[in-house]
Parts: sequence; structure tokens; C-alpha cells
Amino acid sequence: METLSGQLRGSAALGSLMLVLLGSSAAAQQQGRRTTPPPTATAASEAPVVLDQINVQGEGQPGGALLGGPTTTRTTREELDRQQIQSVADLSRRLEAGISFNRVNGSVNIRGLDGARVLTTVDGIRQPFIQDNRIDRSIGTAFDFDALSTLDLLRGGSGSSMLGSGSLGGALAVRTLDPEDLIRSGKTIGGLAKTGFDTTDKAWFGSGAVAGRFHDTWLLLQGGFRRGHETDSRGTNPAIGAARTEPNPAEFNQYSFLAKLHQYVNEAHRFGLTGEIFKRGEKIQTRTNAVSLTGNYRPGAHQTQEDVERKRVSLTYDYKQPGGFIDEAHANLYWQGVTRNSILNAYRYTSVIGPYSRNNEVEEKSFGFNGHLIKSFITGPVSHKLTLGTELRASTLDQYSAGLDNCRRPYMGAFTACNNLHTNQSDTPRVEGKMMAFYAHHQFGFLDDTLRLTPGIRFDRYEEKPKATAAYLGSSSFSGMPATSSDDAWSPRVRLEYDIIKNAPYLKDVTLFAQWSKGFRAPTASELYARFGAVGTYLRAGNPDLRPETSNGIDVGFRFGDKAFGGSVTYFHANYRNFIETVQIAPAGGLYPQGGISGYQNVARVEISGVEANMQYAFAPNWLVRGSFAYTDGKNKLDGIGLNSIPPVQGILAIAYGNENWGGEVSTKLAGARKSVATTGSMQGFQAPGYAIFNAMAWWRPMPQIADLELQVGVYNIFDRKYWDAVTVPTGVLAQSRDYYSEPGRTVKATLKYQF
Repeated sequence: METLSGQLRGSAALGSLMLVLLGSSAAAQQQGRRTTPPPTATAASEAPVVLDQINVQGEGQPGGALLGGPTTTRTTREELDRQQIQSVADLSRRLEAGISFNRVNGSVNIRGLDGARVLTTVDGIRQPFIQDNRIDRSIGTAFDFDALSTLDLLRGGSGSSMLGSGSLGGALAVRTLDPEDLIRSGKTIGGLAKTGFDTTDKAWFGSGAVAGRFHDTWLLLQGGFRRGHETDSRGTNPAIGAARTEPNPAEFNQYSFLAKLHQYVNEAHRFGLTGEIFKRGEKIQTRTNAVSLTGNYRPGAHQTQEDVERKRVSLTYDYKQPGGFIDEAHANLYWQGVTRNSILNAYRYTSVIGPYSRNNEVEEKSFGFNGHLIKSFITGPVSHKLTLGTELRASTLDQYSAGLDNCRRPYMGAFTACNNLHTNQSDTPRVEGKMMAFYAHHQFGFLDDTLRLTPGIRFDRYEEKPKATAAYLGSSSFSGMPATSSDDAWSPRVRLEYDIIKNAPYLKDVTLFAQWSKGFRAPTASELYARFGAVGTYLRAGNPDLRPETSNGIDVGFRFGDKAFGGSVTYFHANYRNFIETVQIAPAGGLYPQGGISGYQNVARVEISGVEANMQYAFAPNWLVRGSFAYTDGKNKLDGIGLNSIPPVQGILAIAYGNENWGGEVSTKLAGARKSVATTGSMQGFQAPGYAIFNAMAWWRPMPQIADLELQVGVYNIFDRKYWDAVTVPTGVLAQSRDYYSEPGRTVKATLKYQF
């Protein structure tokens, strides 16, 4: 990626694009969602959601204009229900090999990259990767899986040319339910309700959605809850301290609410208003090495808590009129607030005796606009599909740590421990962020559209400006106001596709594809400005001079067939520069005798390559076999050491049967051993052994002609195998015995669903 400083040219081009968007009364980011016609138009299928028991890659299947491509897969609402998927971890165990959820930093891992290098969007709205710099965790996936209509998974950095910063590894784009998803043709009301129990975290869960229409007005109300305890593992030692392998006792409450209003002007125009709230709180009773029976912190007197809240309001406009001056246009104007609290409530028994509490809060509020339009036309023997779009965003991030303890000044004797208690302060200044971007992609079709060439490019400009607050100026680590961080980036992409076979008897279509793309990832506010520590202890310092991470990669492969018999194979290779990593800037000693100074620097050159494949085959009436495979290899090019975030080779195989009344599936998830990791120092990786786990699921619809009622039961890890998801185990010397980090053993999930 080339970094340019031509702000004037970028601003002029953005202004021109905005005039085009405004002039056509269009734009936005409901990525590929087609405007559903009002009830007076052509009727939809009688079933509101179609069951896709397979996952097909390709331009026409998932994602539409912004996400569509050969490395994107889509999971529908019915498939999420059929596979009992309610988390990214479920998705990785049952459908998508090669991805996982990193519980250490609370992020999705795609192609060996996670954290801020993987972008998550909800209804086209960018989700911030908010880091709690005191415990190095983000907010995770702050949405309810039971509220989703579809889930699109884009692998690799090609999404940067459409989605911008944060999609180096890929993107997870989810869409919430629309009222049109629930109301069947000829009806004025529809609904969906589900409840169940999951032994993985001993959780009861439930959700309900109801939709109605009155003439051209459509309304949806949806809500969900989940209440449970700690996630199961195969650890069996209930000891207190470092020898413990059982999970810490925990309990959590999660709820969500979604409301949507759609107003059709006619078949071409739809306006929408959406309100959404998601909240999850988890309380954990510490029994691990932070406590002991006779130490300063003791069992029952050391509790942590993690609270996440996301709220948003959005106004949307969708236009679809094929053959008009503009074929499609979508616009999304939104406000979003995301908050994360890390809370500790404890009591000290030996040093600084008395109550001790901390509440570290990070909050980001953002206001933005996303828009895109599509125009198709033909000139002679060449067809054209032009996509133009923009993204504008302004945000404000605040961080504050509140605390209570018995420390008093001056710190003498036993109270010198209070030097480490940096609280009632902000480690990060208020950060005001601005982003503007525009993109253009043009698909050229030759030879009756069997040969397609699609060049495209996106320009991004970002700025992060620190602002002084009293809590930051008075912090123990304050050393002056840092400088503003800003940069711009171009993210080009070129894709070539050739249909070498069309409508053949057995293989159906066969398409070869190749694409080259460049991308970038801007530093987060925490990486730029967070400072935690004080003289006499240690210091973790942000770096306002960080440069964006960049990528340069290719994808080559083919896809074939259809839902009856089809699949795809992809080879990918990418080089990354300016990886942002935590390094030891100064050793312990001097002003910082406990841990020295650590901070962020652009240091690494990384290379990641691999192969991905999937296939499905309906080999007999009502029977289906499917598979997913992923191999990824990644190394730091400076020292040749494997990356700790790279998963082992993985595969999923399943065979399913289903008729109108009942069905079932047997599947297995396999993974090889992971050995190519850093083996020394603080970044030491976990060498996870290989494993094979087996699952079985069955469903029953007792009265399909009378009521759409379905009971489903799944048994996962049937043989209670002890195994580890390598990327979820912390780096460095493990604080607990390794069984503590193992995955759940045998679990059972039962669900009851009713739709009308």
C-alpha cells in the first residue's frame, strides 16, 4: 500500500462522489440487502427464511456489492438455528474451519489474524475494537446471534478496498432481522420464538420476534436473553491457586432488544428507522493464582466483573430500480455508543488491609454515514457494473479508572505497595477521531459475461486527536500532551474471474478466479495514547508516532457447482508490514524498577499463506455431505519464528439427513498439532496437540402441516475429548496448569422453536 499526503485531491474526489450520491437521492451500507417490495408487488416465497444446509462461496451468493467475492461465505438464519450456533466459537466448531474466537483478547481470528486486524460490522455499521489497556481485552462480539438474519464471513484482506481499515485478516458482517424476514406472502403478521438450555455454560436462553405490516408500513420488535454460568472445560482440579484447572465460578446475564420500522414510498423506495441495545454483564469469583487461603487476597473476597453495552439508532434509505438512472442506492445515518467496564471488588487481609475496588471504563460514541450506489449498463460487447460509495465517521473515546482502597499518603512502610495503585485517573486522554473514505469499483464483463475484470480502489483518511481532561492531566503517568496522529491510505484491488464451464450436466458452473489487493489498519486509540504506570513501578506507554499496518496479498482458486454438488478451493498469500507489537523499550531499573518500560512499535514483517476449501454434495434424496478445510502458515519474516495467532490445520466433515418431519446430522471437527510458535520469552506460544471431536444433532417437527414447531437436541464432543483451541490460550508462561485452558467436554444443547 502506498501512503499519500495529497489531502486536497482526496477531498475534491470525495466531494464529487458526495454530489453524485446526493444527486441520486441514494447511498449507504446495508451491504447487498435488496429492498423488499411492498405487499402489492411480486410475492416472496411462502417460507420467510430458506434453509441453507450448505455454505457456498461466490459472488452471487453472499454479501452483495460490498462483501461479495470468492472468499466470502454466508450463513443464513435457518442455518444458524439448524447448527445451534449462538457464538463465533460455535460457528468455528460446526461450519467454518480455520476461524475461531480468541477469548484472551475478545476478538475473531480469521486466517491467523485477530484483534483490530479483523473488522466486525452490524447492519453495515463499523464496530470499534475498544481495548481495555489494563487487561488487554476488547468488547468481543456485542450482538445477539438470535437477532441475526445472515452472517457473512469474508476471509483475507480484499475487503479493505470496500470496507477500509481493520479488515487485514477479514471481516465478520452480520445483519439483524428485518420485518420482511418474518412476514409470509399474503400475511400481515409473523413471528419467531425460541428457547433452550445449553450445558456448555449452564445457560437458559430465549428470544422472540414479532413483525406486522399495515399497508406500506412494516414493523419488527425482537428481544432476547441468556443467563448462565462459567464456560465448561475439561479441567477437574478444584484447588485454590495456580494448581487449579476447573474454571472460576461465574454467572452472567445478557439481554438485547431490536426495533425496526420500514416505510415504503413505492416499490423502489424504502425508508427505515432502527433502534438496538445489547448488554452483557459477567461476575467471576477468583479461585486461581490471584488468591490463596492465607494470602492478601482470599477466596470469596476477590471478584471481577466485565460489563459490555452497545446502543445504536440508525436511519436508512434503500432504492432499487433496475434499468433506471441508478439501479441501486443505499444510505445509513447512525449514532452508536459502546461501553466496556472492567470491575474488581476485593478485600485485602495482609497488606493495606481493607476493601479494594476498581472500575475501569472505556466508552466510544460515534456518529457516521455510509453510502453506496450501483449502476449497470452495456457498451457494445462489454457489460459494466459500477459501484461508488463513501464512509464518514466521527468518534469520541473516553477512559477512566475509578477506585477505592485504604492507601494513604505518604506511602511508607507497608503502604509502599500503593505505588502500584494507579486509579481515580484517566490513562488515556479524550480522543476525537475522524475518518472519511470513498471507493469506486468497476466490473467489466466480456464474452457474454463469462470473463469479468473488476478493478477497484478505496481512499481513507483518518485522524486521532487527543484532548486534555482533568483526570488525564492528573494521572500518575502524565508526561505532557501527545501529538495528533493522522494518515491516509489507498487500498486497490483487481479481481479476474473466468467461467470455463457454464451449465454443464454434472459440475454445473466452474469459475477460475484470481485477485490482488492491498489493505491497511490504522492504530487504535489505546495503541497511540494509553499510558499506565508510574515512576517507582513500571510504565506501559502508547506511541503517537505509530504508522498504519499494511498488507499486500493474492487469492487464487476456483469454485464449481451449485447447492446440490459444489464447492471451492482457494490459495492465499499475503505480506504484512509495520505490524504493531508490544515491545520492551527499557528493562527494569532506574525510574521503573519493577517492570521497566513497554510500549507499541511498528516492528514486524509478517508473511501468511495457506489453502481453504469447502464442498457439499446431496448424494441422495434428503441426504447431504459437506466439508470445510483450512491450512494456514504464518511467520515473522525478521526471525522466521511462527506467529502465535496462527491456528493449526483444521477440517470439518458432516453428513446430514432431513425430511419434512425430522432429520439429523453427525459431524466431526479435526485439528492437527500446532508446533510452529515462539517458544521463549514473554510471547511464548502454546504448542497445542491435535484433536478430533464428534458431534450429533437431531430435530423433529411433530405437526408441520398444522404448526411450524420444532424441537432440536445436539450433543457436542460426544466422547468428552480433552482438547485446546490453540489461539485462545494466552501467550507467555501460563499462569495456571494447562488443563485450565482446555475447551468444553461433552455438552448438550436443547432448543424449542416456533414460527408463524
